[in-house]
Amino acid sequence: MADDRTWMRRALRLARRGWGRTSPNPMVGAVVVRDGMEVGAGYHHRAGTPHAEVHALHAAGEQAREATIYVTLEPCCTHGRTPPCTEAILKAGVARVVIGCVDPNPDHAGRGVEQLQVAGLSVTQGVLEAECLTLNEAFLWWITQRRPLVLLKMAMTLDGKIATAAGQSQWITGPGARKRVQRLRQWCDAIMVGGETVRLDNPSLTVRMPKNWPRQPLPLVWTARDLPPDCRVAQRGAATAKPTTTAEWVALLEELGRREVTALLLEGGGELAASALAARVVNRVAFFVAPKILGGRESRPVVGGANRACLDDAWQLAQTRCERVGEDFLLQGICTDVYGTD
Repeated sequence: MADDRTWMRRALRLARRGWGRTSPNPMVGAVVVRDGMEVGAGYHHRAGTPHAEVHALHAAGEQAREATIYVTLEPCCTHGRTPPCTEAILKAGVARVVIGCVDPNPDHAGRGVEQLQVAGLSVTQGVLEAECLTLNEAFLWWITQRRPLVLLKMAMTLDGKIATAAGQSQWITGPGARKRVQRLRQWCDAIMVGGETVRLDNPSLTVRMPKNWPRQPLPLVWTARDLPPDCRVAQRGAATAKPTTTAEWVALLEELGRREVTALLLEGGGELAASALAARVVNRVAFFVAPKILGGRESRPVVGGANRACLDDAWQLAQTRCERVGEDFLLQGICTDVYGTD
């Protein structure tokens, strides 16, 4: 079992090489091991191209026969844009398959495992399952709920301010935090900001690091007004919408789901954050906190909206963690309103 975990960690590292490039497919890594040695490895590069197992088996060649293949996600067993990976595994003569987590896709869930076992292969499931599930949390949410996972990202001062009274917000956090945000933009399929953010900051809502990133997120603006025609997101063809009720938010998310948006990043401002939280559609929060105090009664709060009647009405987070990012701090957690957990 210790060896299984070691090789699955290797497969996870490979899977992460596909970060931000595979949607609406999951990130998957695979390693072929024979006599305790790696003989082939691969990962899913982007949707429509060969899956991780195919790359790993091709690299292994004849050495795949009687070997073990480690895969972070259950091999697919149906024809889609590419042939089924179970077919490739059987053809290669692999003896054992070790799987991180089962694919929740109704077309696959458990069927790949069953096909391999019926063919006489030894199958082990659930190795580093939590890590494998976390890697593809957005894909898993989208495939089961048919709408994107929503991550609320905000940058604020220690006293919870995101801008001055006049709206100045660049830059609250430092280079390290901004680099981390670029990685979140790589991961998501769409980014939404409020109309005031567009009018004051004129953001592009693109991935700027690294240069020439091949897959830019869809820009969305939370507003009922027309966008200035010369703003950057308007020139990128940004869509506008201003859902306020839970039903309106769910309708928007379901439409995005149909467009294969698996992950939606909300980048503020405070009124957009309040609306999405109140509608109970935010899955995760990621708040970057700068060690500075802005002060001021009119400075913009990180979450606006109506006043809460009491502390019991506060939105609760679970699975919280805090880390240092450059000179700033990053606090993350899941919203219990969505996941129903304490």
